[in-house]
Amino acid sequence: MKEITDEKLEKYIEIAEKALKKVKIIVPESSHLEMVAKDFLDMAERYYKDALYYREKGDYVTAFAALNYLHGYLDAGARLGIFEVNDSDLFAF
Repeated sequence: MKEITDEKLEKYIEIAEKALKKVKIIVPESSHLEMVAKDFLDMAERYYKDALYYREKGDYVTAFAALNYLHGYLDAGARLGIFEVNDSDLFAF
């Protein structure tokens, strides 16, 4: 398959929504890692909003790319140990 269908994009948007709801920052407050965790989560949320924006514009390629960046931030945070995720279906950790 060489295209991003409505169904595929919706599937990955739903996965992103679930992942964003499950992720929890687990580092000490006021630590350097808390700032990193908040930054990673902020970037993931911004990419989620970008994905919705580009989907609305009909630019599915950019929307799909934004979802992949979102997951990159969440997965990196999980691997660094700054996020508690506990769901191998939604995260690569």
